[in-house]
Amino acid sequence: MTGMNEHLRSLEAEAIGILREAAAASPRAVLLYSIGKDSSVLLHLALKAFAPAPLPFPLLH
Repeated sequence: MTGMNEHLRSLEAEAIGILREAAAASPRAVLLYSIGKDSSVLLHLALKAFAPAPLPFPLLH
């Protein structure tokens, strides 16, 4: 089970890095949020990426 946890943490870290890079590269970035499973996970990752600050881009529903 430890190998799976490490793999998931690695994927999470990669996703957080991509979110930070996208926010830095695009002053007009927006996170699309449909309240579905995928966008809920993306929102959770974005909140984690920029915590404790607010998201640097708006949510669009």
